Amino acid sequence: MKITDNGPQPNAFDLETATRENGTYRTVAWTGRYLQVTLMSIPPGSSIGLEAHPETDQFLRVDAGKGHVTMGPTEDNLNFQLDVSDGWSIQVPAGTWHDVINTGSDDLRLYVVYAPVHHTAGIVQPTAGDAEADEDSGRDQPPAWSVQPQQSSPDQKA
Repeated sequence: MKITDNGPQPNAFDLETATRENGTYRTVAWTGRYLQVTLMSIPPGSSIGLEAHPETDQFLRVDAGKGHVTMGPTEDNLNFQLDVSDGWSIQVPAGTWHDVINTGSDDLRLYVVYAPVHHTAGIVQPTAGDAEADEDSGRDQPPAWSVQPQQSSPDQKA
């Protein structure tokens, strides 16, 4: 299924099918002014990577595979631990350290809703390395037309 991010315009697509068919680490599917939908595929044994977004809430939903979510107030205090699979949702409050690890034998397929917008509209990042390179180079930035917090703190990574 081909997904085209048409920016803050009305949009509709089969989210479950798109998520299950997505083979990229991250594909931004739709970007509004206040929130964003991305599709993710995490290979077996890999993870999103321990991180915290100081001013971004996240909603994640697993559509295929098995994983383990860990969250907490600091990178050294990850006191929330839970195994997740198809149908589970994960809510990450802004500022919470979190990671989702693929513990299964197949790709972990999930979608993520960011509020506010967190990535470049329509960006496709085939691998986690591509995503990291885009972030380091400044290529992965919220669009100027999205509404961002006035005093934005940088993301944190372990």
